[in-house]
Amino acid sequence: MLSRRTILQTSLAGSMVAGLAGLAAFANFYPKPDRDEEITGWRRIPWPFPRDAFPAGRAWKRDDTEVYIRPKLGLCGNCDAGVVEDSEVDRVSDIDLLDEQFVPLREGKRIQLTDLTGRARLYRIRKGGRERVAEGIAVSYKCDLVVAIVVGPVADDAILKNAHRFLETNTVQVWINALLEGR
Repeated sequence: MLSRRTILQTSLAGSMVAGLAGLAAFANFYPKPDRDEEITGWRRIPWPFPRDAFPAGRAWKRDDTEVYIRPKLGLCGNCDAGVVEDSEVDRVSDIDLLDEQFVPLREGKRIQLTDLTGRARLYRIRKGGRERVAEGIAVSYKCDLVVAIVVGPVADDAILKNAHRFLETNTVQVWINALLEGR
Protein backbone atom coordinates (compact mmCIF):
# COMPACT_ATOMS: atom_id res chain seq x y z
CA MET A 1 0.00 0.00 0.00
CA LEU A 2 1.23 3.48 -0.84
CA SER A 3 1.90 5.87 1.97
CA ARG A 4 -0.04 9.06 2.37
CA ARG A 5 3.14 11.06 1.59
CA THR A 6 3.73 9.22 -1.74
CA ILE A 7 0.13 9.79 -2.83
CA LEU A 8 0.36 13.51 -1.98
CA GLN A 9 3.65 13.97 -3.87
CA THR A 10 2.33 12.08 -6.91
CA SER A 11 -0.81 14.24 -6.92
CA LEU A 12 1.23 17.45 -6.73
CA ALA A 13 3.53 16.29 -9.54
CA GLY A 14 0.53 15.38 -11.72
CA SER A 15 -1.08 18.76 -11.03
CA MET A 16 2.12 20.57 -11.99
CA VAL A 17 2.41 18.62 -15.26
CA ALA A 18 -1.25 19.36 -16.10
CA GLY A 19 -0.76 23.05 -15.26
CA LEU A 20 2.32 23.32 -17.49
CA ALA A 21 0.51 21.56 -20.33
CA GLY A 22 -2.36 24.04 -19.97
CA LEU A 23 0.05 26.99 -20.08
CA ALA A 24 1.75 25.58 -23.17
CA ALA A 25 -1.61 25.17 -24.92
CA PHE A 26 -2.58 28.73 -23.96
CA ALA A 27 0.73 30.07 -25.30
CA ASN A 28 0.04 28.47 -28.70
CA PHE A 29 -2.98 30.76 -29.12
CA TYR A 30 -0.76 33.81 -28.66
CA PRO A 31 2.43 33.12 -30.64
CA LYS A 32 5.31 35.46 -30.09
CA PRO A 33 5.85 37.73 -33.10
CA ASP A 34 8.87 37.17 -35.27
CA ARG A 35 11.91 39.06 -33.96
CA ASP A 36 12.10 41.15 -37.16
CA GLU A 37 8.42 42.01 -36.78
CA GLU A 38 9.02 43.25 -33.23
CA ILE A 39 11.95 45.40 -34.33
CA THR A 40 10.53 46.73 -37.61
CA GLY A 41 6.86 47.04 -36.70
CA TRP A 42 5.69 45.11 -39.79
CA ARG A 43 2.97 42.60 -38.98
CA ARG A 44 1.82 39.73 -41.14
CA ILE A 45 -1.62 39.94 -42.76
CA PRO A 46 -3.48 37.32 -44.84
CA TRP A 47 -2.63 36.95 -48.54
CA PRO A 48 -5.58 38.75 -50.17
CA PHE A 49 -5.28 37.54 -53.77
CA PRO A 50 -6.93 34.48 -55.35
CA ARG A 51 -4.90 31.37 -56.11
CA ASP A 52 -3.34 31.06 -59.55
CA ALA A 53 -0.54 29.09 -61.21
CA PHE A 54 2.07 30.40 -58.74
CA PRO A 55 2.48 29.76 -55.02
CA ALA A 56 0.56 32.06 -52.70
CA GLY A 57 2.62 34.89 -51.36
CA ARG A 58 2.88 36.66 -48.05
CA ALA A 59 1.72 40.09 -47.01
CA TRP A 60 2.67 42.51 -44.25
CA LYS A 61 1.38 45.87 -43.03
CA ARG A 62 2.89 48.75 -41.12
CA ASP A 63 0.90 51.91 -40.45
CA ASP A 64 -0.58 52.87 -43.85
CA THR A 65 1.85 50.79 -45.94
CA GLU A 66 1.31 47.23 -47.18
CA VAL A 67 3.81 44.85 -48.77
CA TYR A 68 2.85 41.85 -50.89
CA ILE A 69 5.54 39.44 -52.11
CA ARG A 70 5.64 36.09 -53.86
CA PRO A 71 7.83 33.97 -56.11
CA LYS A 72 6.95 33.20 -59.69
CA LEU A 73 8.96 30.08 -60.30
CA GLY A 74 10.15 29.52 -63.87
CA LEU A 75 8.66 32.76 -65.22
CA CYS A 76 11.73 34.91 -65.93
CA GLY A 77 11.83 35.54 -69.68
CA ASN A 78 15.57 36.25 -69.85
CA CYS A 79 17.48 34.05 -67.41
CA ASP A 80 20.82 35.78 -68.10
CA ALA A 81 19.81 39.45 -67.89
CA GLY A 82 16.78 39.17 -65.59
CA VAL A 83 14.21 41.98 -65.50
CA VAL A 84 15.59 44.95 -67.43
CA GLU A 85 12.56 46.72 -68.96
CA ASP A 86 9.61 48.57 -67.45
CA SER A 87 7.20 46.62 -69.64
CA GLU A 88 8.32 43.44 -67.85
CA VAL A 89 7.62 45.01 -64.45
CA ASP A 90 4.17 46.08 -65.71
CA ARG A 91 3.48 42.54 -66.92
CA VAL A 92 4.75 40.40 -64.02
CA SER A 93 4.63 42.47 -60.81
CA ASP A 94 0.99 41.62 -59.92
CA ILE A 95 0.06 45.32 -59.85
CA ASP A 96 -2.99 44.37 -61.94
CA LEU A 97 -4.29 42.29 -59.02
CA LEU A 98 -4.78 45.56 -57.13
CA ASP A 99 -6.12 47.58 -60.06
CA GLU A 100 -6.41 46.48 -63.68
CA GLN A 101 -6.44 50.16 -64.69
CA PHE A 102 -3.04 50.95 -63.10
CA VAL A 103 -1.14 53.94 -64.48
CA PRO A 104 2.68 54.15 -64.43
CA LEU A 105 3.83 57.41 -62.82
CA ARG A 106 7.36 57.50 -64.21
CA GLU A 107 10.14 55.42 -65.67
CA GLY A 108 11.27 52.51 -63.52
CA LYS A 109 14.67 52.15 -61.94
CA ARG A 110 17.12 49.36 -61.28
CA ILE A 111 16.79 47.81 -57.83
CA GLN A 112 18.74 45.32 -55.77
CA LEU A 113 17.25 43.46 -52.82
CA THR A 114 19.97 41.40 -51.15
CA ASP A 115 21.48 39.43 -54.05
CA LEU A 116 18.40 39.72 -56.30
CA THR A 117 18.41 42.41 -59.00
CA GLY A 118 15.70 43.75 -61.24
CA ARG A 119 13.49 46.80 -61.67
CA ALA A 120 10.97 48.80 -59.66
CA ARG A 121 8.33 51.22 -60.92
CA LEU A 122 5.77 53.54 -59.31
CA TYR A 123 2.09 53.34 -60.27
CA ARG A 124 -1.14 55.15 -59.49
CA ILE A 125 -3.89 52.70 -58.53
CA ARG A 126 -7.38 52.71 -57.03
CA LYS A 127 -7.61 50.50 -53.96
CA GLY A 128 -10.46 50.47 -51.51
CA GLY A 129 -12.26 53.19 -53.43
CA ARG A 130 -9.44 55.70 -53.16
CA GLU A 131 -6.45 56.64 -55.25
CA ARG A 132 -3.12 55.36 -53.95
CA VAL A 133 0.48 55.03 -55.04
CA ALA A 134 2.13 51.63 -55.34
CA GLU A 135 5.55 50.38 -56.33
CA GLY A 136 5.83 47.21 -58.37
CA ILE A 137 9.09 45.29 -57.97
CA ALA A 138 10.35 42.38 -60.08
CA VAL A 139 13.73 40.83 -59.28
CA SER A 140 15.20 37.62 -60.61
CA TYR A 141 17.15 34.64 -59.36
CA LYS A 142 18.37 32.44 -62.20
CA CYS A 143 15.15 31.72 -64.15
CA ASP A 144 12.75 32.53 -61.30
CA LEU A 145 11.14 35.83 -60.40
CA VAL A 146 10.32 37.33 -57.05
CA VAL A 147 7.69 40.03 -57.32
CA ALA A 148 6.56 42.51 -54.71
CA ILE A 149 4.12 45.37 -54.42
CA VAL A 150 4.47 48.16 -51.88
CA VAL A 151 1.23 50.15 -51.43
CA GLY A 152 0.88 53.33 -49.42
CA PRO A 153 2.57 56.72 -49.20
CA VAL A 154 5.54 55.37 -51.19
CA ALA A 155 6.13 58.68 -52.95
CA ASP A 156 7.92 59.48 -49.67
CA ASP A 157 11.47 58.13 -50.08
CA ALA A 158 11.86 57.37 -46.36
CA ILE A 159 8.77 55.13 -46.33
CA LEU A 160 9.86 53.41 -49.54
CA LYS A 161 13.37 52.77 -48.17
CA ASN A 162 11.85 51.34 -45.00
CA ALA A 163 9.75 48.93 -47.08
CA HIS A 164 12.84 47.92 -49.10
CA ARG A 165 14.78 47.31 -45.87
CA PHE A 166 11.94 45.13 -44.64
CA LEU A 167 12.10 43.09 -47.86
CA GLU A 168 15.75 42.39 -47.01
CA THR A 169 15.09 41.17 -43.44
CA ASN A 170 15.30 37.55 -42.36
CA THR A 171 11.50 37.47 -42.06
CA VAL A 172 11.19 37.75 -45.85
CA GLN A 173 14.52 36.39 -47.07
CA VAL A 174 14.46 33.08 -45.18
CA TRP A 175 11.02 32.34 -46.61
CA ILE A 176 12.00 33.34 -50.19
CA ASN A 177 15.28 31.42 -50.04
CA ALA A 178 13.49 28.28 -48.86
CA LEU A 179 11.18 28.49 -51.90
CA LEU A 180 14.07 29.10 -54.32
CA GLU A 181 16.50 26.59 -52.76
CA GLY A 182 15.83 23.49 -54.80
CA ARG A 183 15.55 25.38 -58.09
